[in-house]
Order: sequence, then structure tokens, then C-alpha cells
Amino acid sequence: MKIKVSDILRHVLLAFLAVVWLIPIVWLLATSFSKYTGMNTSTFFPKEWAIDSYKNLLFGSDTVAQFPQWFWNTFIIACFTCIISTAFVLMVAYATSCMRFRGRKTLMNIAVIINLFPGVLAMIAVYFILKSIGLTNSHLGLIFVYSASSGLGYLIAKGFLDTVPASLREAAYLDGASEAKVFFKVVMPMSKPIIVYTVISSFLVPWMDFVYAKMMLNSGVASQWTVAIGLYNMLEKSLINTYFTQFCAGGVIVSIPISILFIIMQKFYVEGVTGGAVKG
Repeated sequence: MKIKVSDILRHVLLAFLAVVWLIPIVWLLATSFSKYTGMNTSTFFPKEWAIDSYKNLLFGSDTVAQFPQWFWNTFIIACFTCIISTAFVLMVAYATSCMRFRGRKTLMNIAVIINLFPGVLAMIAVYFILKSIGLTNSHLGLIFVYSASSGLGYLIAKGFLDTVPASLREAAYLDGASEAKVFFKVVMPMSKPIIVYTVISSFLVPWMDFVYAKMMLNSGVASQWTVAIGLYNMLEKSLINTYFTQFCAGGVIVSIPISILFIIMQKFYVEGVTGGAVKG
């Protein structure tokens, strides 16, 4: 079999990019097991290894590091956001894909145009609206922020639902099924890949977000923070020499649930993405 030079160069480039991408992850993991609590820039791997940073982070909470509480706050916010956002996305996708009503295309075009603008442009307006109704510095307000516009991200889900045969829905209508029964009993059981994709995407938004969380939870009460805010606070000049290895350990722990979720759901996730790209 003849090997092309272009194939070799392509694989070499991909291997180089993979190494570059993995270096920060390996460094973060190695530093999290360092016995030295501050940032070590003299060597790539720590000179002395220990698990003290994980012990202190998980079982030695103090006024600065309250990681178990931050993790719980983030998990609760992510779960509620995931449920609400998934429901919004799937319902909007079903309405735009399977139903025909006046102004449908106009609404779809408006949604696409709105998605062209970064969400951070509305930060100030969102903050003052929630402040006027007393929802700043609360996890409920943060859930509202993450969930409110989630329905606008319906396009990939709509593309997948477009592949569901219309004859199945028509047969259900002839049997007397309501729109809700068609949605839950016919379309959703055939849409597991896109449901998994939507669930993971909805969960990742609050799990990794820093900007909106920092803006909303600004009271200075550490017990209310999410993981992103808490870990960021450890990098202050007065704290970094004491808490840097705990910061690295926190970064490793936060990545574990998402990594497990992706490994378990990878097959459905890929099918949801590729299926949603077939028809628009």
C-alpha cells in the first residue's frame, strides 16, 4: 500500500496539535499532586508528590476554600438549568419542525439573527432587570439567566427532528392522538441522540460559566459562589502561594463528571450532532 506524503504530514500535524493541547492538562494534573502549595515554574513535574491539596480541598474547608459547597451549588444550578433548557429547546424544535403556523419562518429567522449577537451584550440589562425583582445574589436568578433564552438554540434539534418520518405523526393523528401525545409518544422516543446532545449542552453552560455567575453572585458571600468563582478567587495575589495546588486539584475534580458523562453518552452525542446537521 502506497503511503502519501500528504497523509504523513497530516498525521504529524495532528499529533503535534494533540501534544500541544495535552500539555496544559498534564501540567494541571501533575501540579495538583505537588507537595508545594504555590505555583512552581522551575520544573514541569513537582519535585515532591502528595495528595494534600485534594484532602484540604474536599475535607479541610476554610473561609477561602469551600469547594464542597461550591460544587453542590454548581451542580444544583446545572441540574435545574439542564431540565428547563432541554424542555424549552425540544419544544421549540418540535414546533418549528413538525407544526405549520402563521409567522413560523419569520420567528425562525428572528431567532437566527438574535443568536448572531453575543449573549454578553445583554449582561447589564439582564442584571438590572433581575436586581429590580430581587433575584441577584440568588441561585434562582442564575437559573433564570441560563434558561431564559435556551429555546433560541433549537436549530440542531430541529434539524434532527426533520429526519423523523412525517408518516408516523400522520398515523398517530389518524388514531386520534393529540399534539402532546405525538410529541411524547412518537417523536421523543425516536430522538434519543438529540435529547442526549441537548442535555449535555444544557448542563455544560452553567457548569463552565464564569462571566454571568460572577456578575450575579457579587455579594462576597463565599458559600453562595459556584465552582468557577471560587477557584478564580484562589488566584488572588495574597492567596495564590497558599491555594494554587488546591486550585489545580479543583480543576481536575470539576472535569471528572463531564468526562464521565461524555464517555457514557459519546455515541448518542455524536449521532445527535451529525443527525441535526442533515437537514436545517
